[in-house]
Amino acid sequence: MGSQLVRSKSDRMIAGVCGGLARYFNIDPVIVRLVFVLAVLFGGISPLVYVILWIVMPEEGAVPAPPQLNHPRPVEEWKYDPYTGEPIRRES
Repeated sequence: MGSQLVRSKSDRMIAGVCGGLARYFNIDPVIVRLVFVLAVLFGGISPLVYVILWIVMPEEGAVPAPPQLNHPRPVEEWKYDPYTGEPIRRES
C-alpha cells in the first residue's frame, strides 16, 4: 500500500481519484476505473462515491510532509521530564 491516500496529478482522467486509489492500493489504475464503471452499470451509486472522494481526498502535493523533530537541546541535557515536569535524576 502507498503511504497516503491522495488524488493523482499525473494519472488522471477527470479528477485523479482512480489514479490515487490505484497508487494507494498498488494496483493498475485501469482496474480501478473498470470497477467504477461496472459499479455505475450494476449499482448506480458509483458517481456519488466518486464525487465524495473528489471532495474529501487532498490533491497530491497539497499534503505537507510530516515535520522533523529537532529539539534545541539533546535529550541528555534535559533537566526536567517534558511530559510530567519532574526533575530527571541521572545515575552516574
